[in-house]
Amino acid sequence: MSLDTVLAERLSDDGRRWLDAATDRVRSDAAAIRVLFPAVGRNVGRGAVEDAARVALLKAVPSRGPALVDEVAALYRFGDAAEKRGVLRALHLLDVGDRGLPIVQDALRTNDTRLVAAALGPYGAAQLDAAAYRQGVLKCVFVGVPLADIEGLERRADAELARMLADFATERLAAGRDVPGDVWLVLDRFPDAATGLRKTAEEA
Repeated sequence: MSLDTVLAERLSDDGRRWLDAATDRVRSDAAAIRVLFPAVGRNVGRGAVEDAARVALLKAVPSRGPALVDEVAALYRFGDAAEKRGVLRALHLLDVGDRGLPIVQDALRTNDTRLVAAALGPYGAAQLDAAAYRQGVLKCVFVGVPLADIEGLERRADAELARMLADFATERLAAGRDVPGDVWLVLDRFPDAATGLRKTAEEA
């Protein structure tokens, strides 16, 4: 479901009035987002609608270039988990180029599944280099983020990622632990990488 659809279907009348006034204020004064961004959840609700409203606020910021990057980075740095997730979900819609990568990299270092999943959204899938994207996918498997929920897997999965996932799965089997079933979303596309894993699974 798109963010616009979430707002259209889930935002209450009071929430809509608040968000309209908040985005108008941000358009006229970029610094206002520093006060309004943390207040989103209290005024529009929690969950997906909260994310969507924060994205709308970020899109309304009139700053460009380094000023926009600094504002977005500060909102992420000083925000709670929900605020950080809102920033991550907005990055691909903002004119930040590759300067939002430190935010994505920070999120991928956490064990918060909401942040890890958001880090591998449209922005991360477009901006992360091949090695970092592979590590991000492996992190998703490790912390339990479904691979079907991450962006760009069909396009960016390669034989090296398949090898990494096969090694990870083989280690888990050897330790007597379950293997997340969604690793096969990648391994089925690169059967050579999964040969050893299949053998280990048969012997387990």
